[in-house]
Amino acid sequence: MAKTKATGGTHLGRDSRPKFLGVKLFDGQTVKIGSVIVRQRGSRILPGKNVEMGSDNTLYATGVGVIKFRVTKKISFSGTQRLAKVVDVLDAMPKAGKTAK
Repeated sequence: MAKTKATGGTHLGRDSRPKFLGVKLFDGQTVKIGSVIVRQRGSRILPGKNVEMGSDNTLYATGVGVIKFRVTKKISFSGTQRLAKVVDVLDAMPKAGKTAK
């Protein structure tokens, strides 16, 4: 008997599963606690206010509010500067201050 079929399948047809990376919730959208904001490889986007980074660099909300993306300058240990994207979750309703009497 033959070791392989005469018109057997190809040996090249392998591919990895999709990773579904990217921004999941955008600027101005409301979020709940635990909502995934960004799935990423590495820290391309940094966590800001009310945002934490998971062990796989996923950014998720730790508070309820509205998403705001911003750009800030980061200084590395060698003194070089780079522009870094930061995502914040701002309070949906600002807290009212005390009224003057």
